Amino acid sequence: MPDLPILRELGNPVKSTWQLENRRVKSQYMKQHHLPDPNRLSVLVAMILLAYALARFIDLPGRELAVQLPGVYFEINLSINTVVAFLVAGLTATGADWLLRQHPSASQHSTFEHWLLPSLTSWVIGIPLFQLPLSPQGWLGFVIGGVLLTLVLIAEYITIDPRDERHPLAAAGLTALSFALFLSLAISLRFAGLRLFLILPALTLGVSLVSLRTLHLRLQGRWAIVQAATIALTCAQLTAALHYLPVSPISYGLILLGPSYAITSLVSNLAENKTFRQSFAEPLIVFIIVIGVAMLIN
Repeated sequence: MPDLPILRELGNPVKSTWQLENRRVKSQYMKQHHLPDPNRLSVLVAMILLAYALARFIDLPGRELAVQLPGVYFEINLSINTVVAFLVAGLTATGADWLLRQHPSASQHSTFEHWLLPSLTSWVIGIPLFQLPLSPQGWLGFVIGGVLLTLVLIAEYITIDPRDERHPLAAAGLTALSFALFLSLAISLRFAGLRLFLILPALTLGVSLVSLRTLHLRLQGRWAIVQAATIALTCAQLTAALHYLPVSPISYGLILLGPSYAITSLVSNLAENKTFRQSFAEPLIVFIIVIGVAMLIN
């Protein structure tokens, strides 16, 4: 004898047809693979790289801003490279919003959180691009920077819709790319030999954006501003402690990367109500491996 639910559905053909159609629409929606418009994407990436390329041919005198305080002297050199880097970061945020607004789900919520990593990416790739000479290595840097920025924009486009079946993969890719960007930023600033009062705010801002976006992804859209600020404060203290130690740029970046990633992962694990062992196992393993590699390199 057939099940009663089946008889009920067969006895109500209108309801049964509506349910089948609803399931079919949901199934098709889940299988949709939305990608950014290639024309808009290529225009945005090309404009950012073109801005960095043209800035190398602009020769303007820099300005020095100096402040004398009791016991300390601050001097900041403002050059065309500094101005272009911040302008390009703003251009990237605007362009990312222009690109992401085409997503069918973009009208349902703000796209603000999707600006953070693209802006950070365009700012970070500009540091080595300005330092590399006009040579095959320099042009290779432009290619790598363009590919990296493209991947970040595509992944951010996918993560707009949490129901997209590629969302977990895109979120994991964004997390890996964001911490790789922070590592690149730390190494580049250390290699440039900047003073502490310039490195400290740059790295604090970088790890704030990375941890904030990573926690937002892993906590299913919840903001963890206090936790991200705590991670940034911890990184700032480590930055100040490492600044005057004889540490190579790569080891310097890895030593900052290890605790930053470990604390971010620990916070997200605890927020997801994982067990004590699960919460501490993965961050601790990554921390030991990263610090061990840093010690071997140094």
